[in-house]
Amino acid sequence: MRGWKFSAFIPSGEGTLFDRLLKLFEEILIHTSGDVSEALSWLTEIDKQHKLTDDTYGIADFIQELIDKGFIKETKQGTQIVGMQPTKKMEVSLRRHALDEIFDQIKKSKPGKHTTKSAGQGDEFTSELKPFEFGDKLDKISISESLKNAQINHGLDDFKLTQGDLEVHETFFQSQTSTVLMIDISHSMILYGEDRITPAKKVAMALSELITTRYPKDSLDIIVFGNDAWQIEIKDLPYLEVGPYHTNTVAGLELAMNILRRRKNPNKQIMMITDGKPTCIKKGKKYYKNAFGLDRTILNRTLSLAVKARKLSIPITTFMIARDPYLVQFIDQFTRANSGKAFYSSLEGLGEFIFMDYKDNKRKQK
Repeated sequence: MRGWKFSAFIPSGEGTLFDRLLKLFEEILIHTSGDVSEALSWLTEIDKQHKLTDDTYGIADFIQELIDKGFIKETKQGTQIVGMQPTKKMEVSLRRHALDEIFDQIKKSKPGKHTTKSAGQGDEFTSELKPFEFGDKLDKISISESLKNAQINHGLDDFKLTQGDLEVHETFFQSQTSTVLMIDISHSMILYGEDRITPAKKVAMALSELITTRYPKDSLDIIVFGNDAWQIEIKDLPYLEVGPYHTNTVAGLELAMNILRRRKNPNKQIMMITDGKPTCIKKGKKYYKNAFGLDRTILNRTLSLAVKARKLSIPITTFMIARDPYLVQFIDQFTRANSGKAFYSSLEGLGEFIFMDYKDNKRKQK
């Protein structure tokens, strides 16, 4: 199993046995990039080691229930069953699994809460109240405080609720945002036996679930970049795999800006998850590659795009999942050129940084 440990996902006594096994199976399925057969093989080995099932309910029963409940389906060639694959229901479940895991990290952690003081008409309550004014939304009225004011102002004998008694919750102003999420799938994302692509996939799935459910008016486009860059669908996220690629950050940025140019929304941003410096650009139809040190030709092309994005009012937030000194030096130059943001995080903290920054960018700055 490539040395991965799933001890944090070993089922406890909460929920049904199916629900507990499903949580573990989803985690394994992300690691296997959607390969159901491989994931079930891993689950069977974990069952043997930790005795997750018993004589009344085994892995075969779990597999059948996955099929019956529509999480996986059999694939056929003619009338012969040749394998199994995840369904759309499973893809949604994987995104929710990732979202729950990321928010669990946010609830438990203390650093990284990048708050804002800007208030206005919006959807997210602050802790402050203010007197009701014409134009305030009725669903923002604080019922308990308004009734208390009415009792104090008019008494119980002649109880009445007037406009002067009403108080409403202050809310953060939130605007629509168009986001492009760039994911590095170069070979270094699994280099030296360290799995960096799985946390990156989890964050991307969680972010997509957050936007589509909580911020449905926003747009999210996802691109991956290696030697080249291309756009993928949300449903493709669980199946992402690292390739034998260099890191063509320039191709990713060019595609991201092309996508955002087509968005009419004035609020645009790029989020980039990477673990390394750019090592590749394209000159005509040929690739120019240099994996050693910071190549000046590649660096200049990358920095020029950072400046171009700044002039287009497109901030770039870089999430660096490596801390080598020369990589930090590159990201520092890149961030200053764009006037964007950069976060250096462990693999465990990556999700927290992504979500705190996305939610901050949703709020209007005054």
